[in-house]
Amino acid sequence: MSNPLLEAHPLPPFSRIEPGHAEPAIRQLIERNKQAVEQLLKANDTYSWENLLAPLEQLDDELAQAFSPISHMNSVTNSEAMREAYNACLPLLSEYGTWTGQHERLCQAYQQIAESEEFGALDDARRKTIENALRDFRLAGVSLPPAQKARYAELRKRLSELGSQFGENVLDATNAWSRRASREELSGLPETALSSAREAARKAGYDDYLINLEFPSYSPVLLYCENRELREEVYTANCTRASDQGPSAGNWDNAAIIEETLTLRLELAGLLGFANYSELSLATKMAESTDQVMGFLEQLADQARPQAQREWEELQAFAGEEYGVTSVEAWDVSFYSEKLRQSRYQVSQEDIRPYLPITRALAGLFRVVHRLYGLEIREVESFDSYHSDARLFEVLREGELIARFYLDLYARADKRGGAWMDDCRVRRWREGSLQIPVAYLVCNFTPPVGEQPALLTHSELTTLFHEFGHGLHHMLTRQTVAAVSGINGVAWDAVELPSQFLENWCWERESLALISGHHETGEALPDPLLEKLLAARNFQSAMMLVRQLELALFDFRLHRDWGTAGVSSVQAVLDEVRDQVAVVFPPEFNRFQNSFSHIFAGGYAAGYYSYKWAEVLSADAFSRFEEEGIFNRATGDDFRRNILETGGSRDPMELFVAFRGRAPDIGPLLRHSGITH
Repeated sequence: MSNPLLEAHPLPPFSRIEPGHAEPAIRQLIERNKQAVEQLLKANDTYSWENLLAPLEQLDDELAQAFSPISHMNSVTNSEAMREAYNACLPLLSEYGTWTGQHERLCQAYQQIAESEEFGALDDARRKTIENALRDFRLAGVSLPPAQKARYAELRKRLSELGSQFGENVLDATNAWSRRASREELSGLPETALSSAREAARKAGYDDYLINLEFPSYSPVLLYCENRELREEVYTANCTRASDQGPSAGNWDNAAIIEETLTLRLELAGLLGFANYSELSLATKMAESTDQVMGFLEQLADQARPQAQREWEELQAFAGEEYGVTSVEAWDVSFYSEKLRQSRYQVSQEDIRPYLPITRALAGLFRVVHRLYGLEIREVESFDSYHSDARLFEVLREGELIARFYLDLYARADKRGGAWMDDCRVRRWREGSLQIPVAYLVCNFTPPVGEQPALLTHSELTTLFHEFGHGLHHMLTRQTVAAVSGINGVAWDAVELPSQFLENWCWERESLALISGHHETGEALPDPLLEKLLAARNFQSAMMLVRQLELALFDFRLHRDWGTAGVSSVQAVLDEVRDQVAVVFPPEFNRFQNSFSHIFAGGYAAGYYSYKWAEVLSADAFSRFEEEGIFNRATGDDFRRNILETGGSRDPMELFVAFRGRAPDIGPLLRHSGITH
């Protein structure tokens, strides 16, 4: 039987890929790669980019291209068979990464090149690739004694398994809960949410309404539902997923996985000579020390918390005066916040939704990036797909095809929650020709119902722009060395700069005229509604900021302090952080941490602070557009050249200064967030 994962394809042949192809292909490619590495090392006494590093890049790119569709399909078309196939590959890849990272002769070959005359003649991308590789050899324990090397390998393998199990538990717990409801119980929900709930019930064989824990389903209940008991029920089900609390208590409980993960991460850091996992995390980031990160987060908290406290008191007073509520509970916060927003600004997300049909929003997004960077984007009508929701687009500049991307917009039961960008193909030279980059862009928006197109909230619009910003970072790169091409090699606390940066165009009058258009009449967002939207931009912004700081401090402190005297309870660390920065305190049964996939099943462990760190950069970068014009093409080209095209080939602070002309300033972030003193 032929295995499509072992064949070269410009794009993944999704329709031909079966779960049974995954593990044999990955195993075969890893064994081939190991043999090839040994042969390359034996074939030469003096190493160079061409006789060693270029062939190694080709080998690893072929392995990445085989695993990419497996990983993607596991996230967006999850099934038991695909899950098993994906999990069978993880230990193989973990073992191969450790084998490579601890290969002493390979490390010596890199070192030889770094010390050779050739190194000085190499371009930025190749020098940076070699420097990063030598750093990564150290972080893989290349110099450890044999017993500690073996333990390192065991830790990496087990941590990979734990991360996958954590994510699976969250997905299973999410899918496990649903609730039928009557029209009366859902009083207050807008028609778009009711239509979706009615459609979900119809698909399940019911004739009423069905709500579940996919974000487009439960979020409108918390925002709009007048039935307080139902809000409490939905809130409880959502915030206790994969825990010992709530309706599925004890099923898919991630508590033990979290503790084992933290303990093994601490041991891993200790093996490599770091005091804790937060220190290890910073070895590949912009931030220079744990004290610097903590100081940054605590400075923001000190500036934001007084205003957040005032906002919380305003909300409590409003709920008491207008609705007679004596105690605003966690399941009331979104509901009364939305009531206060409407009272103060006469605008809600639902007022905006009719003006943001997905067709218009996408076309507007494409017009924005055309005006900024001269890009043309066209849809590919026929391609090999993994799901009917998926779409494929081509990106052109001056008539030249430079990238492609898959777009998968809507929530469904077999799809991981949230929104993300991942790479499918990386830009590099491949066997004498240029391989163009390909991205996966994934969201979980409310799907279309009947003949009506999907209508986005403004919040969903910013999510779309955010992920497309990541996509542009990957697709507009001019690098041809895989290790620093696109988002590869970019410091993790700088990787959110392009994504958060692009969100700004969702708030500008000139760009909203391009993006919005009523789904029935085509009318752009009317000025009165636009004025209300802009006026409400910073509504409860300090409350939202301290919530993000709560998550960032929890993550960083947990990984810094775990295992030290008196720190053995995840909940205790979270409670301490909340006492420090929070203004809204959840009920005791809340187990948010058990579904915090960013840090336990994603790439943000001891790095969630990156969102705020990079937002300082993005807000300050956008302030130059505020000064020079949001569609100033020269400014856009400057951002493209200095930030988007350079990938990981140069230090991110150097790149920022090259674009902005100075070091970053925190002022624009506070201004954009409406934080006043």
